[in-house]
Amino acid sequence: MKKSIIALMMSLACAFCVQAGDEIVFTTVLENPITPVKNQNRSGTCWAYATIGYIEAELLRTTGKVYDLSEMFVASKDYVDCAEYHVRMHGNSRFSEGGSADDVLEVINRHGICPEEAMARPGSMIGDTLANFTEFFTTLEPYVESIAKGTSTKLTTQWKVGLQGILDAYLGECPETFTYAGKQYTPKSFAQALGINKNDYVSITSFTHHPFYEQFVIEAPYKWRPRPSWNVTLDEMMTTIDQALKDGYTVCWGGDVSEDGFTRTGLGIAADIEHAPDLTGSDAARWLKLTKAEKAESLKKLGAQTPELVPTQALRQERFDNWQSTYDHVMLIYGIARDQNGREYYMVKNSWGKTGDYNGIWYMSKAYIALNTTYIFLNKAAVKKDLRKKLGF
Repeated sequence: MKKSIIALMMSLACAFCVQAGDEIVFTTVLENPITPVKNQNRSGTCWAYATIGYIEAELLRTTGKVYDLSEMFVASKDYVDCAEYHVRMHGNSRFSEGGSADDVLEVINRHGICPEEAMARPGSMIGDTLANFTEFFTTLEPYVESIAKGTSTKLTTQWKVGLQGILDAYLGECPETFTYAGKQYTPKSFAQALGINKNDYVSITSFTHHPFYEQFVIEAPYKWRPRPSWNVTLDEMMTTIDQALKDGYTVCWGGDVSEDGFTRTGLGIAADIEHAPDLTGSDAARWLKLTKAEKAESLKKLGAQTPELVPTQALRQERFDNWQSTYDHVMLIYGIARDQNGREYYMVKNSWGKTGDYNGIWYMSKAYIALNTTYIFLNKAAVKKDLRKKLGF
């Protein structure tokens, strides 16, 4: 009788351990320095915030100094470039709030950069405390479309004056000169002083509809600027991320966050719904009927026990081809963590303010990243020598 009671107590204790273990507990494996989390608020500028955050992390790595660079300067200059391209294409391209890491690099190369303090604070032109493009882009986009798809047989240059007027009214004027740390700069001379060199950075992806070890322009709507990415195998892309982090570099990441396994609370898991009946209470068909919030709550309850899809080159390509995996967000990978079951995650800096369970940081499993990466953007010195040799840089 006594043995039976002890056995029952041990069984209950084990059951409690399994239940308590569902909540994910992260242990940091490595963490590279980054600048503070920012908030893009009501603006489609994740590409600017993430890549500026990446550049800031690069400067922190190389100089030990913390810089706060202006995302709105980059946005203003990029929208001019994008509008000019859109007009040249007679409207047969995409003009939107979105962009990519390549856009930031090109803006810095062509126009320079300035510190945050040299521009109007985001949102301040309309009395907000953070960036708010609600009125701004409903004014800017139709204006650009009216020029690009207008009936004029010959354009004047005045449309550019009008464009700049809208940008300045909502984002503030980009400075021609400014003083920083007691010295006077232009945006270009400031970029030069920071040592930001366009040739130091590369974009890498992994798809089979183009040959490996060659460059191609990724067919993604928000990548309007035709700057190519290097194509490597899935294993090589993932190894590149890991090795870069281990060597002290951060990695700018562009990919899909529309998946059910990506929550607003700070998780990104490549959930295998068909093999996780506990998520639905019955079957995968019921899962599809749940709201986004209900799905997130179900995933949170299952936590570390959530089964994941096994990423393969073929599955990754299939998801890209059938639009299941899209390009809709950019963030900054800066570390690696493990949960209590040994599953590894990337520590990722988001640009939605200090929200979620981890104050603006997301833990995204390696399987999620492998399946949903559109491209990674990083210092080419962070790429392993043997891969650099294959790619020819």
